[in-house]
Amino acid sequence: MNLVVREATKDDAKLIAELTRAAWAGKVSVTSSGHRETAVIVAEHLRDGGGFILELDHQPIGSVRWLPLDSEQDVWEVCRMGVLPAYRGSNLSQHLLEAVIHHGLASGVEEVRLAVRADQPKLIDFYTAYAFELAEELEYSHANPMEPAPLVMRRSLRH
Repeated sequence: MNLVVREATKDDAKLIAELTRAAWAGKVSVTSSGHRETAVIVAEHLRDGGGFILELDHQPIGSVRWLPLDSEQDVWEVCRMGVLPAYRGSNLSQHLLEAVIHHGLASGVEEVRLAVRADQPKLIDFYTAYAFELAEELEYSHANPMEPAPLVMRRSLRH
């Protein structure tokens, strides 16, 4: 089993949009904007922030993106992390999360934030294991107004 996390390029926008829609199908509420992901949106995210693709034996099986906050460029929000259904249950998404954290550390970012959907509270324990803490005072800047507000978690990357 050859597992690789590679940095996404602008040429990966279509692939990442497809991975996101496939990873979220049947898993995330149908009102989520992730189900309507397009290559144009992904290309904007890659230009403004970045992303990683998870590959197993050279086959893409998951992806993640991050965007700096408009108001705080040294704070990144993790968005659209997902692994294809056939590969779930082995904690493979941890490789994507670790890649963002390590890239943030290498880039001198102060903090990484992510959102936990109201219908997925079990993820709080998963993220807590990676030193994320609940930050109820924060709002997720990419929250979907058609859904309950997600819980925001943060991890400081200051040394």
